Amino acid sequence: MRILEPFRLIAAIALPPRCPGCGVPVAEDHRFCAPCWTSLRFLGPPWCAGCNRPFAFDRGEEALCALCLVTPPRHAGVRAAVAYGPVARDLALRLKYGGRIAFAETMARQMRRLLPAGIDLLIPVPLHRWRLWSRGFNQAALIADAVAELSGVAHDREVLVRNRRTVPLRGLGGKQRSKAVAGAFVASDKARVRGRTIALVDDVYTSGATADACTRVLLNAGARSVVILCWARVLSSAADD
Repeated sequence: MRILEPFRLIAAIALPPRCPGCGVPVAEDHRFCAPCWTSLRFLGPPWCAGCNRPFAFDRGEEALCALCLVTPPRHAGVRAAVAYGPVARDLALRLKYGGRIAFAETMARQMRRLLPAGIDLLIPVPLHRWRLWSRGFNQAALIADAVAELSGVAHDREVLVRNRRTVPLRGLGGKQRSKAVAGAFVASDKARVRGRTIALVDDVYTSGATADACTRVLLNAGARSVVILCWARVLSSAADD
């Protein structure tokens, strides 16, 4: 309504959009300032055909990284918008622990470009009910909601369930992480998964232990394939999640 336009203008002046990375005023919501934008490492081809780990140069469409040659992943690739770094980390932490839920859409806007064709269901990595109660929201579910809104792909918050609490994974090695999440997830209704091509949505991909545990459950429930779709991916040996 036109009568509201003056109030919107006043609000825009008093509360201008700010860079999600550093907070300086920017032209539009969810836009980064130039320094923060250039500091982000956006991911894409050339990459490993198995896990989508980026290559320094093009090795061909079917080339696999050393890890995938030794142990092919259960999932159908990890589509991460950016490499884990200072700005990417700060956004993830401020969403997860600071309650900056608008950042879910900021992340989703960059993740949307890597959503593979043929995905027919988005499923967020779930939180245990006690952690959901204490935090008030599941950041992966908020991101999945935003990706669904931007892409038109259906999403299901309820079918994948974390049925037991797990210890914090920060600081644990890969084997310890895998052990910690083993058996922690179940599919509540296999019919909602069977035959579907799924994108499993999360904020940060580190060792892959959580994503692997979720993928195993979804494939066992009859999913056709599972792609991991996330905001940031740790590319170094360090896992800071």
